[in-house]
Amino acid sequence: MSVGSVDLGILVVYLVGVVLLGLWIGRKAGSVSDFVVGGRNRPWWLILFSIVATETSTVTFLSIPGFAYSRDMTWLQIPLGFLLGRFVVVFLLLPQYFTGSFYTAYDVLHERFGGAAQRAASALFIITRSLADGLRLFLSSIVLQEMTGIPLHWAVIVMGVATIVYTFFGGIRAVLVTDLVQFVIYIGGAIVALLLIVERIPGGWEQVMAVGGEAGKLRVFDLSFDWSNPYGLWAGLIGGLFITLGSHGVDQMMVQRYLCARNLKDAQRALWVGGFVVVAQFALFLLIGVGLFAFYQVFPPEAAFERPDRVFARFILDEIPVGVLGILLGAIFAAAMSTLSSSLNSCATAAANDFIFTGKGSSASADKQLRVVRILTVVFGLIQIAVGIGGQWVKASVVSSVLGIAAFTTGIVLGVFFLGIFARRVGERAALAGLVIGLSCMSLIFFKTTLAWPWFALVGSAITFAAGLGASYIWPRSAAAPSGE
Repeated sequence: MSVGSVDLGILVVYLVGVVLLGLWIGRKAGSVSDFVVGGRNRPWWLILFSIVATETSTVTFLSIPGFAYSRDMTWLQIPLGFLLGRFVVVFLLLPQYFTGSFYTAYDVLHERFGGAAQRAASALFIITRSLADGLRLFLSSIVLQEMTGIPLHWAVIVMGVATIVYTFFGGIRAVLVTDLVQFVIYIGGAIVALLLIVERIPGGWEQVMAVGGEAGKLRVFDLSFDWSNPYGLWAGLIGGLFITLGSHGVDQMMVQRYLCARNLKDAQRALWVGGFVVVAQFALFLLIGVGLFAFYQVFPPEAAFERPDRVFARFILDEIPVGVLGILLGAIFAAAMSTLSSSLNSCATAAANDFIFTGKGSSASADKQLRVVRILTVVFGLIQIAVGIGGQWVKASVVSSVLGIAAFTTGIVLGVFFLGIFARRVGERAALAGLVIGLSCMSLIFFKTTLAWPWFALVGSAITFAAGLGASYIWPRSAAAPSGE
């Protein structure tokens, strides 16, 4: 289905406006510090909304309503675990990043273990971030494909290039400000969509609750315990806690935002307050899914939906009136671009800081360093476009694929950080051994078992920590070695 010229015009204005805003904000990014950490003087509330917008991709905007449509609201157990994990990050991990003038999360590992551990952890981040966010780009492009009829690969390219442009010129300054704008747009769009759903149903909100309750869509807590069920209470609370320790505690995309804060206290406030925003946001998206279920009970679709990910997208394209449709399409693109721009900037920063400008490379001029980071932004943008084009062949739910990939490796890196904090006898060789063993074991678990993805971070960090600690009895840390090995 093609959208009308009015809605298409609104969407084009949004895309052009975001790019121009990013260019205008980024005009002051004249140094590497400005480009990658915003001069370390960004206000805490701006960082808060950037964190929330970054973790809210189109996967959240489209797949979470699809989850409630096809199942229930048990997904909400996972963000409750996310909230608990944020408080642990605030007190345990955040202080580590304010002990020096760091540019990446993995600079901390260099201080503790040495360059090899830093590069190994950074490589894991870059690879998995490119895969996960490439899939996010794919899901965003589904909407563009459906509304224009263009081939999916061209939809992916359009989305990817638009994001590359303003990230290339503006750096983290542009990313933070556009994240705030995009947060307002997608939350406003979600609220408008829910109100329209309720308005279209003859019995209004009461009928939504009645139909949803009768079908079991309003169930939030699943007290059963099954290692293969990702949506049980314990998988949500415990698994979600450890996912957050990895994703918000040692993942460069989030740590880079903390490093933009004026001080540790501001970074901590941005993180824990944002946790409550995220829980409320997930509740909103799940309620949209319940509303969609009630709507399609009254107005059955002409054909069954191919996958739950497409339900909300089809409702937006088929049922939303002219003008409002353009705004909601902008909301979908806002959710996508906020995550993608953050991903490109953080991958480029990690690659430059942890691989290129180390040792002798660190003496490169500031202009050269800035130029390299910008070039890498384009490179990672092209990589994610390629992954996005390949996403059409992923058979599983996209949201599960994305979070599974992320949880698969963040737990391993988290285990290495735990070795640095809690096991002083562990040196670089033992830490690397733990990382390799953790990666090997998690590869077997990922491909050969039915373990649910919320447990990956917990299991991965535990295996890595135990293996590294055990290896330290074979390769003990030298008593004469400095802190950074």
